[in-house]
Amino acid sequence: MKKSNRSIRCRQCRQCRQDCKAALLIAAVVALLPMPVWGQEFTTDFQVQDCTWKHRGGQNLFFPLKPGRQSVLEGEEDDDGEIVAIRVEINTLREKQRIRFEAPSGDLVSLRARVWEEREFEDGELIEVSRNFVAICRETGDIFYFGEDVEVYEDGELVGNPGEWRAGVDGAQPGILFPGRFLLGSRYMQEIAPGVALDRAENVAMGLDVPTPAGNFSGCVGVLDSNALEPDEPGDPKVYCPKVGLVMDEEIVLIERN
Repeated sequence: MKKSNRSIRCRQCRQCRQDCKAALLIAAVVALLPMPVWGQEFTTDFQVQDCTWKHRGGQNLFFPLKPGRQSVLEGEEDDDGEIVAIRVEINTLREKQRIRFEAPSGDLVSLRARVWEEREFEDGELIEVSRNFVAICRETGDIFYFGEDVEVYEDGELVGNPGEWRAGVDGAQPGILFPGRFLLGSRYMQEIAPGVALDRAENVAMGLDVPTPAGNFSGCVGVLDSNALEPDEPGDPKVYCPKVGLVMDEEIVLIERN
């Protein structure tokens, strides 16, 4: 059945109001997050040799690692004066990856990591796919990050693999993607791949109430990510909620989850 122009305009108005509310929500939550003090040290030694590993489960309250889970976040960003629609699909795949490396202690570590995939779109066009290798330390509940494979696309064509790294290759070591115990003020490296990937995080807020198009969540926490390879750049705010995971990442917000 053909829709009237009025109906189309109404839907567009409702969508506009929803987008505005989402933008205001993100701005309000981000305003609650203090600026980081990057001059202070970030933890790099995590005693990984003392961990036994699992690659699935809900042991980490803010980072459920269950195969088959999907989250979708959407928003808009300003790209040199042009508004670009952003969509990120996060999938916990059933696939696993064997990881072997020598820890700083000299111990050899071998485990199977879960593949945690992110697919990013701009204005409906796929621009990046990252396959991240993660596992849970049973003793601490920390989500460790062992590397990623990256594919960057332009006009549907693969154009590069920037930022790829793997624990045990060229001196790279695993970092903590999300801690098992959230301590306010903690600073920790997420990636330890010299010259390639040096993302880091700071825990900056607790007890956040966050309404999103996917639902209203409480008891959420705020994290500021940064890149040690770009020390002059500001941190990127992220918000995680219990049993849900990531609900905000800079300008994008959770719109649906399975």
